[in-house]
Amino acid sequence: MILAGDIGGTNTNLALIKRTEKRFTILFSLRFSTREETSLARPIDTLLAQAREKGIDRAPDICCISGAGPVQNRKIQLTNAPWNIDAVEVEELFGFPVILINDFGAISYAIPLLDAEDSSQIVKLPHCDGSIPPAPQEGLALVVGAGTGLGVGFLLKQKDGRCLAFPSEGGHSGLNCWDELSHAYHRWLSDRLSYPPGAELAASGTGIASIFSFLCSPEFDIAMAKPYDVPTPLQPREKSSVDAAILALPEQNRPEEIAKAIHKSFRCALTMDLFVRFYAAKVSDLASVFLPSGGIYLAGGISSKLEAFLVENHRFMSSFERNYAPHMRKFLAELPVMLVRDYSISLLGAANAAVQLGRTTNG
Repeated sequence: MILAGDIGGTNTNLALIKRTEKRFTILFSLRFSTREETSLARPIDTLLAQAREKGIDRAPDICCISGAGPVQNRKIQLTNAPWNIDAVEVEELFGFPVILINDFGAISYAIPLLDAEDSSQIVKLPHCDGSIPPAPQEGLALVVGAGTGLGVGFLLKQKDGRCLAFPSEGGHSGLNCWDELSHAYHRWLSDRLSYPPGAELAASGTGIASIFSFLCSPEFDIAMAKPYDVPTPLQPREKSSVDAAILALPEQNRPEEIAKAIHKSFRCALTMDLFVRFYAAKVSDLASVFLPSGGIYLAGGISSKLEAFLVENHRFMSSFERNYAPHMRKFLAELPVMLVRDYSISLLGAANAAVQLGRTTNG
């Protein structure tokens, strides 16, 4: 019996998962608001109590928690929440061994459990020439996902079905630019940060809210939007009632409303178009560094919710396949890029990590 957790900037997901041979089955799960909690103690206690009420009274043999942030000294300071995850504290409170991993480490451990030919789990993004990518090979796979932040992980698939997953903070690597509008956004961020901005500030939920704020600022010139296929408003300087309503919301609530309003607001439509281009450019950048013959997996809540928008008119792939080097354009045009549809993937990955890392820990 495994207690698995996925702690993100927005949601805290916990589950009791049973493992039989190579199969993992979620027996009971609960979701909590990360911002409404101060630690993992209450969510874990609630999960175990409600599970007992449903007749699941076996204590967990091991616990694996994935969190949005680097693991240091058996702790994770969440990058988008004001509290941390302390493995020693959880062990002392509940009495079972605890393993902590990076959130995209958990997704990496879940990839071998997925069937790339099962469209309910994975959708292959068509390339710009209309071709469907081949099945991914063995070797290094890249996992990238836009959620509240931008997660990055790497996975080395092994022949025996096991895997080696490597955490990364690649979401904080540089922000790629390519035209006047993207450079203007980069300058706008740089002026506010006094540091070069990272990719997460464009290719994430946080990035969507930030791009929208820029487009509503005096620094945005409507002429910058000419290369984009977004209808220009009659009064470009005036903000619509939709824009004003979104700006009145708390920043963390804005991304979902912006995505809903792409047919009602010029700035919302341009925000989402720019978000996808930044996202694709960063994924392409990472692909050129690691040459992932095992394929690229797009995970995270935003990717799965925006599947149709990413695929429409090759919106994602047209930016992904761009590169100044001809041999890299050829490589990118043949690389399998897959969108993960299964939202429970992090919990299954944490369970798989508990088994594999638990073996290592216990010899």
